[in-house]
Amino acid sequence: IRSAIRGLLLEADDELEAQLRSVLKRDDEYRSAGKPVCDWDEPAARTALVDALARDGYAALLALDERTLGGPLRQAAELLATVLGQDLEQRDDGVFRIARRVAKDRVISTVDPDARHGHKTAARGFDGYKGHIAIDPDSEIITATEVTAGNVADGSVGASLLREVLDEANADPTEKVEVYGDSSYGTAELVEHIEGAGAEANVKVQGPSAPSGMYGKDAFRVDLKASTVTCPAGRVVPIARSKDGGGLASFVANCAECPLRDQCTKSIEGRSIRVHPHEATLQRSRERQRHPDWKARYRATRPKVERKFGHLMFRRHGGRRACVRGCARVGHDFALLAAAVNLKRLAVLGATARR
Repeated sequence: IRSAIRGLLLEADDELEAQLRSVLKRDDEYRSAGKPVCDWDEPAARTALVDALARDGYAALLALDERTLGGPLRQAAELLATVLGQDLEQRDDGVFRIARRVAKDRVISTVDPDARHGHKTAARGFDGYKGHIAIDPDSEIITATEVTAGNVADGSVGASLLREVLDEANADPTEKVEVYGDSSYGTAELVEHIEGAGAEANVKVQGPSAPSGMYGKDAFRVDLKASTVTCPAGRVVPIARSKDGGGLASFVANCAECPLRDQCTKSIEGRSIRVHPHEATLQRSRERQRHPDWKARYRATRPKVERKFGHLMFRRHGGRRACVRGCARVGHDFALLAAAVNLKRLAVLGATARR
């Protein structure tokens, strides 16, 4: 919060800066960087600090009310408003405190507002950005790169990574184009996008999950033509459709006396099965993934991408850590790194320039 207030003061001209400083009540010049002075071991001191910073922040925003802001000053004001709104809450006694929640799409840095918290796994997190690549599996040349904030779903960039190859597939329907991708990109929307371009979608779709020892969704038979779902005990219920094309099949009325209840759900109300708006695409993809030939082709192709990421991460710069800030700049840096890796690969392949 203090950093955001400092950023606003730095972007203001001399006259506006004087007006803003006149409404700041906390004993702080907001010029030097670093943590504010506080007895961090004393809970009451920490509470007073947060409240004082919050009141200064809101006072500064109030001083800007009804002003027309532009450029960096507007961005600094928006950042301050975002930080105050996402990180604070007001107690019943009117004192501001750190919010007992995590805001959606939370800004984690006032120095790099585009950065976000991300998760590689449930137990392994990181701060910053994610790099995405597409490669030609035969030559192992990187054909496209994308960079997103750390909290952005991988599947959202699949279409842009594949734009060039899918355009070629559309232009020449006689040429067979196969697209492989791991389960983090395996959304029904991306599969349909690939198939719509005339290519073969070998993007792995995640299977339904379930607690250990319990029936997963794949133990239920979803009949989209009849719009029904049949449970492992043989009970059939209709799918209550929603506006987006999905739906919900509720077995609540059938679970009370069901002998398989303990293997199916721990919910007091009973089991329900949610039907995805693109359930037919998911079913088709999962059925294809079970075939031994598909598994063999997938296992032969996917490691090439993982190896290419290893090449990108071999040196610290541009791989694990970027030397610039902002999603656009990090994206340019990552593309430059990919180009350097491609040059190295071309040398390995013995490629020569043609006149």
